Amino acid sequence: MKGGKITGRLLAKAMSAALRQLRKSRDAPGRKSFKQLSKGGSLQNIEITDGNIKAFEPIARKYGVRYKLMKDVSETPPKWLVFFRAKDVDAMTAAFKDFSHKMLKREAEKPSVRNTMAKFREVIKNAVVDRTKHQHREGPER
Repeated sequence: MKGGKITGRLLAKAMSAALRQLRKSRDAPGRKSFKQLSKGGSLQNIEITDGNIKAFEPIARKYGVRYKLMKDVSETPPKWLVFFRAKDVDAMTAAFKDFSHKMLKREAEKPSVRNTMAKFREVIKNAVVDRTKHQHREGPER
């Protein structure tokens, strides 16, 4: 808030606006702390092996899913546990269905860069290089 002279009323309005903003951000969907997530009631979790949770974040916000990622380092390779809570089960299933559809579509459209690089390495290994030198010494044409 801007003001030339800060009065008690202006300060009270600023504090109430800041508190409103803070409450709004706590209730917003997306990543939460485990304590905030467990306050609302029952939690569900799934185990994922792919660390590609960044692609899930916009979908979680879209469907209002609140989640927390936890890494289980007791196993090798470490696995990720996703604890989540949504307004209703339908929103959660729609979010996961949308996410899986988007991932499958992306895999079909865009091949992995590592896979294409491996293919090119194989092509280069198997390529026959002609190493004969052809030198032509010709003088200036007259």
